[in-house]
Amino acid sequence: MSNNTENCNGCVIHDETVNAVREKMLEGEQFEKLSLFFKAISDETRIKILYSLSQSRMCVCDLASLLGMTVSAISHQLRILKQAGLVKSDKNGKIVFYELSDEHVTTVFGNALEHIME
Repeated sequence: MSNNTENCNGCVIHDETVNAVREKMLEGEQFEKLSLFFKAISDETRIKILYSLSQSRMCVCDLASLLGMTVSAISHQLRILKQAGLVKSDKNGKIVFYELSDEHVTTVFGNALEHIME
């Protein structure tokens, strides 16, 4: 390890740290999926939908009414959330209900909410 920890000048100062992190680096596909996850939740409307679905399973019409938006606009956002694996749907007769996809999404969303409420 170099004694010059103030200025790296493009060289590695902490070899052990760099090597330890390098061993834990994700594969490119994993970074891509993680990026898509954060892109999916980076929209205020999608956050409102996720929050609503964290409270209760809901259909598109109810979400549209709650958020003061069109069914088409909500459907578009739900499609993005579903493609990102954040919500899932369940058809009950002619009505499709949406909910958070699993406990991981619930936990991540809950942790983020807790963080901003501090």
